[in-house]
Amino acid sequence: MIKLLTLAAMVALPAIAAIAQAPMAASTYVMKAGAGDQYEIQSSRLVLISTKNAKLRSFATMMVTDHTKSTADVKAAAMRAGLRPTPPKLDAMGTKNVAALRAANGTARDRLYVEQQKAAHQRALTLHQSYAQSGTAAPLRAVAGSVAPVVQGHISELSAM
Repeated sequence: MIKLLTLAAMVALPAIAAIAQAPMAASTYVMKAGAGDQYEIQSSRLVLISTKNAKLRSFATMMVTDHTKSTADVKAAAMRAGLRPTPPKLDAMGTKNVAALRAANGTARDRLYVEQQKAAHQRALTLHQSYAQSGTAAPLRAVAGSVAPVVQGHISELSAM
């Protein structure tokens, strides 16, 4: 019986691995990239209203600029790929994070923003790198490949804070 279960597991593992590594659908990538950009833009605008930290102000300004550009680039690539992308919106995590930032004040908000940015940029880097490698739409793969180094640069900036 144990040998039979072991054999069944060995047969099923390659199929499970193939499902786990299936390429992300283009529409899913567009939605996730847009949600990430919306978090970056909204959280950064919120911090720009309140921070007194010049370095953080500069970083937040760069986030608004760079993530507005990546949203436009992803949208244009999606259209070249034959998609009709809807306007990006926050996902559940982005909504929760922006709400937490709204509830914080002063340097506590600044610290929370940096913590959230580090985590959000790691997720964004993984998203763009993985789509660039195995995405299903060539125009979006190209954009993902160009966005990933920008996100990596943001991570480097965050590491210095």
